[in-house]
Amino acid sequence: MNYHETLEDLLTIAHEMGHSLHTFLSAKHQPAPMAEYSLFVAEVASTVNEVLVLMHLLDKYPEKSAQAYLLNNLLQAYRTTLYRQTMFAEFEKTSHEMAEQGEALTGESLNQVYAALNQTYYPSVGQTDLIQYEWMRIPHFYNAFYVYQYATGFSAAMAIAGMIREEGAPAVERYIRFLSAGGSLYPIDALKLAGVDMSTPEPAEKALVMFEQLLARYKKVS
Repeated sequence: MNYHETLEDLLTIAHEMGHSLHTFLSAKHQPAPMAEYSLFVAEVASTVNEVLVLMHLLDKYPEKSAQAYLLNNLLQAYRTTLYRQTMFAEFEKTSHEMAEQGEALTGESLNQVYAALNQTYYPSVGQTDLIQYEWMRIPHFYNAFYVYQYATGFSAAMAIAGMIREEGAPAVERYIRFLSAGGSLYPIDALKLAGVDMSTPEPAEKALVMFEQLLARYKKVS
């Protein structure tokens, strides 16, 4: 990659190292047929790394300007991952339901769905006519039912990162067991090794509570 010593580049390295570590440990501890992990957990390790880096930097740089910059970065991760990708998932779900009901999937009909969702998810943000076309440039829509996994992965990652910071070594050991499971377990069961139960709404609800706390911190320093 092209590295220019920016926060974005640092987080990119952390992100991709998360994927690499996940793949390495899965391949090391599982036979080849079971080494490949599910897409459901694919974004967990990468996001855990990013969150841990940002939390470390927040601890290291107490200045208001640094706090505001770092908190804004983390809040933007929430917006683009937990909220926006959920909106993407709803758009994809709606478009498939339209097809199942025999409705024509035209550019105009999909534009209307996407524009309406943006109004629902971002009611206080000014919308232009161009926003209705944005769905066309989202590559994940051409790989069916992938986008929701960013939101679930982000929720799981926030929970894991929180446990690592609070508990230290015990949480790290659980996390490594998860990374080493590969495809030997169903994704839900693999995440339970790390102490996260995605069969319940608890991880997502806790992530949203953390969002409110981070937003309150941001307002104090911005």
